[in-house]
Order: sequence, then C-alpha cells, then structure tokens
Amino acid sequence: MPLASSHILYSFRRCPYAMRARLALRYAGVRVELREVVLRDKPAEMLAASPKATVPVLCLTDGKVLEESLDIMRWALAQSDPDGWLVQGTAGEGEALITRNDDPFKHLLDRYKYANRHPEKSMQAWRDEAVELHIAPLEQRLLAARHLLGEKVALADMALLPFVRQFALVDPDWFDGGDTPAFPALHDWLARLTGTALFAKVMQKQLPWKQGAEAVFF
Repeated sequence: MPLASSHILYSFRRCPYAMRARLALRYAGVRVELREVVLRDKPAEMLAASPKATVPVLCLTDGKVLEESLDIMRWALAQSDPDGWLVQGTAGEGEALITRNDDPFKHLLDRYKYANRHPEKSMQAWRDEAVELHIAPLEQRLLAARHLLGEKVALADMALLPFVRQFALVDPDWFDGGDTPAFPALHDWLARLTGTALFAKVMQKQLPWKQGAEAVFF
C-alpha cells in the first residue's frame, strides 16, 4: 500500500477521545486530512489501518498508525507545543489526573449518562460517586489555580476537558445551577476552555467521509 501524502485522522465529532486528539493536533498546527466516521458504518480503510475499530485513529505519512488518543496528543505536542502544555506541573501529577479520568471516572460517567442501562443504582447515585471520585477533587484544584496544574493550560486540562464537558451535559440544569453552579470553579474552567476558538474549530460539523469524496483538511 503506498504511503499517504498527508496524515489522516479518523474521528467522530462527539467522541471525547477523538475530541482531545483533535484539540492537540489543531493546537500543534499539525495538518491532517479529517475523516468523519459514522460509528455504525465504519469505513473499511479505517478498519484495515486499525482493527480495534474505535476512533480516533491517526495514520501518519510514514506508515505508522497511532490508535490511542493520548498517544496522538503526545505525538502532536512533540511536533509543536507553543504554550508549553507538556511542561506545566509535574509529569506524575498530570498523569495521575488523566489515569483517574480515563479509568474509574469514565466508568462512572458512562453509568451516569446511561443510567437506564445500569439500574443497579439510580442516576443520582452514579453521579454522586463520580462527584466524590473526580469532580469534587477537580473543583478543589481549580479553587487554588486557574487550570488543573497551575495558571496555564496543561495537557491534563485538554485531556480531561471533553469528559468533564460530557458529565456537565448529562444534566445541565443541575450542573449550571442558575446563579449558583454546583461546582463554580469547574464551571468557570469548562466555560473558558469550551469558549475558545480552538474548541470551536475542533467541534465544527463535518459530513461523513466516503471513499472518493473531496478531502477535508483540518
């Protein structure tokens, strides 16, 4: 198979893992061909590149394939990191936040979001567990600093952002809380990061990709 003339990213707009990959690629200024995937009809080209069949998948021009969102983020930042996302805080501190987000919190988030599929607990009980494990500790961090590892945006902020956003959107009336948000510092952090031009760009709607369609570069 001939090597591609540009990097290719298979993505799905609303997937939080794909979101954070797009955030890092766009921030780093890495030009990729963006292929929006319909999850119920995944393209054969993506499956051939990555049999795991989940987005995101980044196919590099040298033939290498990156199949995990964090690998894509770190690869992008290795190309360019103008604001120093990788140097904020300590590596261990950021990695601990990401691990807690991606493993136990994601497990609880899925049950909170789809509580009807997990009737062993109520929706509120799933939410309360997620709050105790992850949301409340993030609030405490953000009461002390503008971002999770200090005053500047770090990799951890952007790696967690799509998941915290998803949590907030499950019950926005509860999360927003009118004049008194449930978690005001986290609410402000979320509003600031989702209000950026970077976030707006990576969330633009795209038509599903089909073989032979005009390439969309991102």
